[in-house]
Amino acid sequence: MRGRDVLVIMAAGSGKSLCYQLPAVLCNGVALVVSPLLSLIQDQVMGLTALGIPAYMLTSTTSKEDEKFIYKALDKGEGEMKILYVTPEKISKSKRFMSKLEKCHNGGRLSLVAIDEAHCCSQWGHDFRPDYKNLGILKVQFPNVPMIALTATATYKVQTDLMEMLHIPKCVKFVSTVNRPNLFYKVLEKSSVAKVVIDEIADFIRGSYPNNESGIVYCFSRKECEQVAKELRERGISADYYHADMDVTAREKVHLCWSKNKLQVIVGTVAFGMGINKPDVRFVIHHSLSKSMETYYQESGRAGRDGLPSECLLYFRPGDVPRQSSMVFYENSGLQNLYDIVRYCQSKRNCHRGAFFQHFGEPLQDCNGMCDNCAYGHEIKEVDATYHAKVVVSLLRDMQDNEQRATMLQLVDRLKVKMKEVGGSNNSVSDLKKDELEQLIIQLILDRVLKEEFQHTAYATNAYVALGPLWKLALQGKKPVVLEICMGQRRNSSIHKDARNSQTFGLEMKLDELRKELSSTHGGIFPHAVLSTQQISILSTHKPTSITQVEKLIGKVKAEKYGNRIVDLIQQYVESGQPNGDTSGVAEASENRANKRPRKNRSLILIESSEDEE
Repeated sequence: MRGRDVLVIMAAGSGKSLCYQLPAVLCNGVALVVSPLLSLIQDQVMGLTALGIPAYMLTSTTSKEDEKFIYKALDKGEGEMKILYVTPEKISKSKRFMSKLEKCHNGGRLSLVAIDEAHCCSQWGHDFRPDYKNLGILKVQFPNVPMIALTATATYKVQTDLMEMLHIPKCVKFVSTVNRPNLFYKVLEKSSVAKVVIDEIADFIRGSYPNNESGIVYCFSRKECEQVAKELRERGISADYYHADMDVTAREKVHLCWSKNKLQVIVGTVAFGMGINKPDVRFVIHHSLSKSMETYYQESGRAGRDGLPSECLLYFRPGDVPRQSSMVFYENSGLQNLYDIVRYCQSKRNCHRGAFFQHFGEPLQDCNGMCDNCAYGHEIKEVDATYHAKVVVSLLRDMQDNEQRATMLQLVDRLKVKMKEVGGSNNSVSDLKKDELEQLIIQLILDRVLKEEFQHTAYATNAYVALGPLWKLALQGKKPVVLEICMGQRRNSSIHKDARNSQTFGLEMKLDELRKELSSTHGGIFPHAVLSTQQISILSTHKPTSITQVEKLIGKVKAEKYGNRIVDLIQQYVESGQPNGDTSGVAEASENRANKRPRKNRSLILIESSEDEE
């Protein structure tokens, strides 16, 4: 608001949007917001409209009537428009839009420019978008208009890169902690049998979230998305898929159903959800491995944006590594980034939350038992695999000498045969199962004893295992290799479940029904735009009996719009003395959740300025 350029790096759900929406409302003129995804833009425009703020979007789905209004508002300042959302393609490809924007600027009506999900600018970022490269033109064309760039994840390298690309070298930097204290992180061993994995996911959703609480399941490919969604439906879960190959209308329909809580689970590729504005996502499940720590942090971070306890589950098996590596090896630091998340998955002792602090260069903070390793730990058996490593290297060297290659699965099969041969003559060698041999090969790749090599065929890119820089040490037995094998989980008695008073929960259910009804009668806005999950929780606890009390709890605009209905419902509920519905499953559902309500530590924000303040 003082006209400075700003870079904001804040965790998901901590209020990045407010950083440009509030100045946009308070300043004269129109604020331009560049955002990468249509679903995100729709979410934001709908939420702002529900608050009575004139926000518009100019995208491929904008009606001719709205487009005419927007161009008139930019050109002549006619009509009321405070915030305009566009995709980066509009900036780089539409001459008509840029000329209207220049007229808006020349008339002194362009108040600020916001670049959301700014990490997309940098080729070092985990989600590089070519069209974002051209956004530097906005600062060149409108040097005196303040620019604000925002993202949830940016390593130091990405920060430097995007400041340079957006031409904001003297920006003020606001960096907050990456810690999301309400998220419970858990890594699960993934069965090699596809049906078993789906059974486990369905059992978890049914057991922990029987009241249709929203969730996301991430898959590796579009085909997998469709398959997983179909199999979850067969198991009685309300689920549908979302990916980039779908028709725009079909995709929008699925997104709207899920946002309006008419669909419990959305099964998506990474194309779904960047910056998704739905605050009450209670669980995010990764059916497959993410491609980096940044990507996983972003995707899992779609859970619990309302600050309430939520769960992030990642299913991991070594066999998923070559699938991902063959997709990312050509990216800048692609393999290095992938191996970082593989280390996170392989770690059975270290705090999973601490891995994020380490990766983003932050001081460690207390986990408060909000990850599997800290909450209950694992029974771990240590196996000396130094001899096994020696056999692997020897086998690969022989193959290389004969100009042969092997994928990880082919290598494991050969290794089993070889180990049987040598095992007979060496009784001290532990017999490793197939999945343990896969774990060993991945560990040797991470330790640079082995490496992955890639070859393109007409239909795919294959990942082969080859000798790495440290193979000689392993062959000579000079590199000790210890394999940590998980024997099961240890329960920690300090974990307590988030069991809630069933009376309060019954009222929450009633208020949830009310917000669904109100959302459909007020222009089809999202239920969370009527009342957030936190607001429902506050109303249930305080049980206000007047509009004035409601206003103190949820604000003036919402109290004026919905206050009478809320007060009527609460009064009826209190007078009836008990919930009109069965809440017997509440305590049981809460019991299934390994969540405790975390301590809320207000985190400090680091502010850096690259020029002296006067």
